[in-house]
Formats: sequence, C-alpha cells, structure tokens
Amino acid sequence: MRKFGIFLIIGLLFTVTMAHAQQRVTLDKVAGVVGGSVILQSDIELQYAQNLAQGMTPDPNFKCMILNRLLIQKLLAQQAVIDSVTVSEDDVDNNIDRRMRSMMQRAGGQDRLEQFLGRSLIQYKDEIRSDIKEGMIAEKMQAKITEKTSVTPQEVKRYFDNIPKDSLPSYNKEVEVGEIVFQPKLNKEEKQFYKEKAEALRTRVKNGEDFGNIARLYSQDPGSAAEGGDLGFFDRNTMAKEFTANAFKLKAGEISPVFETEFGFHFLQVIERRGEQVHARHVLIMPVVTPASLQRAKAKADSVYTLITKNKQIDFSTAASVYSDNKESKYNGGMLMMEDNVTARTTLIPTDKLDPAVALIVDTMKVNEISMPHQFTDQQGKQTYKIHYLRSVTDAHKANLAQDLPKLKVVAQNEKVTKTVNEWFEKKRKNTFVRIDPEFQSCPQLKDWVNNKETATSAQAKP
Repeated sequence: MRKFGIFLIIGLLFTVTMAHAQQRVTLDKVAGVVGGSVILQSDIELQYAQNLAQGMTPDPNFKCMILNRLLIQKLLAQQAVIDSVTVSEDDVDNNIDRRMRSMMQRAGGQDRLEQFLGRSLIQYKDEIRSDIKEGMIAEKMQAKITEKTSVTPQEVKRYFDNIPKDSLPSYNKEVEVGEIVFQPKLNKEEKQFYKEKAEALRTRVKNGEDFGNIARLYSQDPGSAAEGGDLGFFDRNTMAKEFTANAFKLKAGEISPVFETEFGFHFLQVIERRGEQVHARHVLIMPVVTPASLQRAKAKADSVYTLITKNKQIDFSTAASVYSDNKESKYNGGMLMMEDNVTARTTLIPTDKLDPAVALIVDTMKVNEISMPHQFTDQQGKQTYKIHYLRSVTDAHKANLAQDLPKLKVVAQNEKVTKTVNEWFEKKRKNTFVRIDPEFQSCPQLKDWVNNKETATSAQAKP
C-alpha cells in the first residue's frame, strides 16, 4: 500500500491555506484540476510567499507539497458535498479570528500586519474565508472517513508481534507525579491599589481617550495588549465566568465597570454582538505578589502537609481537590498530565519532560512518598508553593505489551486509520478526473496523482 502522507497533510493544512488573498486574473495559470475544482498557480505562489514570510528557508520543492495539499483538500471537499458534511459560519469566523490574532502577534500588531498584507484585515479576512471554510470541511470529511475505525486487543497484539525485535521502540524513564499548588493571594487591602489603577484608566477612556491606545500602553495581558486589547470573537465558554458575565450583558460600544477575575482587574468594551458570540477588547491590570501573601501561602501549604502526612486526616487526592489552586489537576487527584504524540493525554510523564525544578525534587523521592512544601518560581516570575506526590516510576525499557499496551494501541490505531484514509484516496482518485500542469508532473509528492490521471480520464470518458 502506497503512503500518501494524508495524516500529516491535514495536520498542516490550516497553517498554509491562505489562497484567494489577491485578485485573480483571467489568464492565471491552472496548476491542477481535480474533479470540478481548479487550483491556480497564484494559489501556490501566495502560500509559498506566506511561508517564506514566516521564516521558512526558500525551497522550490515546497510548491509541490502545497499543490499536493490543495489537491487533497479539493477531493475531500467534493466528497463532503455528497455526504452533506458542513461547518457552521460561526466556526469559520472563530477559526479566522484565531488566525488573525496569531498573525498580528507575530507581525507586531495590526498596523504592521496590514502593511505586510497590503490590505486591511477586514478585506483580507473576506478574501481567505472561502478557502478556510473549505479546509475545515475537508478536515471534517476526513474525520468522518475514519470515525468507525478502531482496533481490538488482538489487533494490537498482532501489530506488536509483527514489529522486528531489533526495531522495538524504546521508552525513557517515566513517572506519575501529583501536585497541590498554593498560590499567594492578596487580601482586600493589598488589591485596592491595582483596582484603583484600573479605575483610573477606565475613567480616562470614558473621558474620551482611545481605548486601544490605553490598552497598548497599560494592559498587562500579553496576548492582546499589542492589538489594543482586542480579543476577537468568543462564546460563553471561552473566558473566565466573571469576564463572560460582563461581556454578554453589554451592548456594542458600551464599557463595563472594573471587575476582578483570577488574572487581575479588567474593564472591557464590546465591539460587536453576533448571536451567541461577542467581539470585545479589554484592559488588564495584574496585581503583584507581596511578601505577606507569599508567607500566607507557605503557612497554608505547611498546614495541609501536616494534615496529610502527620495527622493522616486526609489523603493526597482529596487534599488536592479541596486545596489546590491548579485547576487543571485538582479534579484529577492532583495528578499532572501531558500531551504526547502517542497516547494524547497521559499521567505517565518522561522525566526529561518534567519541569526541571520538579524533576530535581522527584528524583530524591520514593514511590508513594509526599514531599514537603517547596517554593517555585515559573518562567514568568510567578511564585507558588507546591507539595508533590510520586505515585509510580517506570524505568527506561524496550516496548512490551505488559507495560505499554495503551501506547501500542494508539500506534496501531493510527496505522489502521492511515491505511483507511489511503485506501479511500486510492479509490477516489481512480474515479476522479485529475490534470496536473507539466511543470509539476515531476514532483515526487504528486506521482500518484500523475499516474492516476489517465485512468481517471478514461473513466470519465466511458458512457
């Protein structure tokens, strides 16, 4: 079975699909045709230029990869029409808004991005919309093709047995680590200075100063300050509940009172309402930890450590759910999890992937041991106290079914999914008209499209 790289292609599809960002001319060269869809040379050239702008080393062969991706996208999108696979306009809007925020951040703001694009963001978003939507539909169509693909335990075993013994994967030392996090919290008096600072900035805006300029100069939200506080569109489930409550009760143009979230003190302005989505911008003032608040966090950590280890009044998992300020782990018994390329989310973490400060402490612990509270400072300078629990240690080893069944199951599943997708494409391409411009027919990535074009043409010609 030939491998077409379909899996990788869909993963990369949305990072480069930016066609239609310039007006097409009637004589624009046709680089490829698949079914009833045409791919223009300008589609390829624009995507190539955008990748160069993002730091890619010049490589003409990359144009072959772009054309391959576009051919795949078109074929999936055509099948989606037949199978009634669609995406909502709101989802398309959200996707485009996320892209624009990312692009603005890389470019250094909206003005610099518009200068690079040679057009306003509103115009650019309108130009790329159809291609973004098609790419999303293609991704959804591929998911439908593989949605019923699964592997049985017997298939996993067969997959493992077929791996040559000298080719078995090796896994590094892994640990399961839990933590209870104690964040320093300012009291009402300590917070007052920062609340008053936010109030003063809000007053300046109400008195006529530009909201965007105030946000650029004073907001401490690293993700939106450079864009004048612009957050794009979001729904009721995206932001902190206090933020959502204020945003969804305002009309376009209105400015909220100063309010507090876990991040600090905000005020926001609604720019546009669209159904169950709001486009808003905000200013954030973040309080700074005081020595007194840090000492209070330490005292609380010491108290909880005593409850767990000396008084035996509560176990680690329950203590995490009650006392931890880490919202991602507290309802998981305090256990840390990581994303990997094999099992998606897992509590088994390679020691080289741990925070070095945590790894240093865990290295001195025994299984089932609970550490004393330690002070930590993250890369942003944020200080906390943490208690750690070492649940298990798995030494470095060659893959085996007893220890690595979850990992092997995912790998076997991915291989089966890839095979399913490849078979689908092989069948569809043989019955679809394909034409590749001679300039691209020597591309290694396109050999299967080129080889199938005569068969597809013949199939189209039959009565």
